[in-house]
Amino acid sequence: MGSRGTQTRPVRRPPRPPSPEFSSFVARTNTCGELRSSHLGQEVTLCGWIQYRRQNTFLVLRDFHGLIQLVIPQDESAASVKKILCEAPVESVVRVSGTVISRPPGQENPKMPTGEIEIKVKTAELLNSCKKLPFEIKDFVKKTEALRLQYRYLDLRSFQMQYNLRLRSQMVMKMREYLCNLHGFVDIETPTLFKKTPGGAKEFVVPSREPGKFYSLPQSPQQFKQLLMVGGLDRYFQVARCYRDEGSRPDRQPEFTQIDIEMSFVDQTGIQSLIEGLLQYSWPRDKDPVVVPFPSMTFAEALATYGTDKPDTRFGMKIVDISDVFRNTEVRFLQDVLSKPKGTVKAIRIPEGAKYLKRKDIESIRKVAADHFNQEVLPVFLKAGRHWNSPVAEFILEKQSLELIRLMELQEEDVILLTAGEHRKACSLLGKLRLECADLLEARGVVLRDPALFSFLWVVDFPLFLPKEENPGELESAHHPFTAPHPSDIQLLYTEPEKVRSQHYDLVLNGSEIGGGSIRIHDAELQRYILATLLKEDVKLLSHLLQALDYGAPPHGGIALGLDRLICLVTGAPSIRDVIAFPKSFRGYDLMSNAPDSIPPEELKPYHIQVSWPVDSEAEKSSLDHPHHPES
Repeated sequence: MGSRGTQTRPVRRPPRPPSPEFSSFVARTNTCGELRSSHLGQEVTLCGWIQYRRQNTFLVLRDFHGLIQLVIPQDESAASVKKILCEAPVESVVRVSGTVISRPPGQENPKMPTGEIEIKVKTAELLNSCKKLPFEIKDFVKKTEALRLQYRYLDLRSFQMQYNLRLRSQMVMKMREYLCNLHGFVDIETPTLFKKTPGGAKEFVVPSREPGKFYSLPQSPQQFKQLLMVGGLDRYFQVARCYRDEGSRPDRQPEFTQIDIEMSFVDQTGIQSLIEGLLQYSWPRDKDPVVVPFPSMTFAEALATYGTDKPDTRFGMKIVDISDVFRNTEVRFLQDVLSKPKGTVKAIRIPEGAKYLKRKDIESIRKVAADHFNQEVLPVFLKAGRHWNSPVAEFILEKQSLELIRLMELQEEDVILLTAGEHRKACSLLGKLRLECADLLEARGVVLRDPALFSFLWVVDFPLFLPKEENPGELESAHHPFTAPHPSDIQLLYTEPEKVRSQHYDLVLNGSEIGGGSIRIHDAELQRYILATLLKEDVKLLSHLLQALDYGAPPHGGIALGLDRLICLVTGAPSIRDVIAFPKSFRGYDLMSNAPDSIPPEELKPYHIQVSWPVDSEAEKSSLDHPHHPES
């Protein structure tokens, strides 16, 4: 694993900003969460939701900032105040005024930041009463995700959602500061209504009033940001909304947000240093500071060592090539594989696997290999658990155990997972099994992936092209068609394009890709050759971009960070839906408003389109009239 430069740069953190004025312009003097012993004796006015009431004597009031205990007045003269506070249902909205007093000795609550004080209420006003709720607004109350999405406005009141969205807002603000104020970037909005783009993900289509003409929603502002460089803007950034019609892919959203960046006269190292500085500057203060520069690894290295282009480097269990151990083996299936040109034998070591894995775990590992990769995986137990070994595993241990122990640094409780096949396929399989085994070990209490650890990694030197899945004789872009080839591989473009490396780089955090970018092609001829000759794309779709490259385009490059995924990892949220205010469900529905919805035929007329109903159209129509979306 490489790193650009050996010196760790000092942490550059922004100065602590002044505390925001949360009660300016509104009908309160303070927030519920900010009061402390230092406020004793002050007259305050608070607004919030009734969280909890005890014996009609105490009431806990909540706002976005925290909780505070109110003492409900019991004397006759304050009967109207008592009536309001005792009769209002939980989650009703009230405004109260009173005095900050100390809690009686022994009644302090050290678990509450406001636990040393309470408010002696003098006046109260019911601003809005609350009907019976579909679920309680408490973080420990289990709710299905479908219910949370249906009543998202209630779910947003939870402490966790408040924390996630506020942290997101703070990080984006810091990113703006870093880019615009410290480094002279220009924040520019680009259009949402655009046209079809060749290659890449499926796009959402928007009808226009011109017959047969459609807009497409951009899957990213890629072309616009390049055109801004041609326009001499030099440094562009945008918190960009992007749209991809990817159907029901778990943990993906049809609309999502990127921190989108493009620069002129830059190389790969420049972009990487910018992003490291950006993350370091915007990183939350309550997390360990980000250490830069981030380590770097080639695509080939990542695949060979971790079986994936987005390795989780928080734990070991690396893939080891053990082909040489078996060059003269008598095991038939290993002989067969090694006799082929790209045949290899690979293995991973599961530390103390014999202690933690059950027989059913081994079965499920073998099933994953068979179902997803159509490949055999051979578990080999060293000393402990040897009675689970197959005859082949026993034979391997007898003949090759010493070499294996030396090569893989084995201990007696360890288990080896061994597979044989073509290099890429064998690595991908073990990469998947490595993560499966990590899940199994962690379910048994082993700590492999420290949740407080943030392990950043640059993956570089991707191939420029990949064979198309449906037609391996043809090529498609590994990143997108505007990515520049590696300078030392330019000649290969015309002879062996499949061997060309690209100037594409991905940023990986804890095994998730959180960013990807590249140095772009700024030469119109090269761009035309790649699009028309190698990718066989219709260049007419991109005539505006090709023309722009002919009119003095500067060298340029950029990157986009997936904001939703980044915030999800920083907060430790279980899903990206937990860091988006109003996300779509797993199937792309909005369960709160029932979007997407049907439109009457007369409203479709101006667009010159009509619905072509499937064969069982009546059932389809009735399901649209009465939508019921089985979710989560």
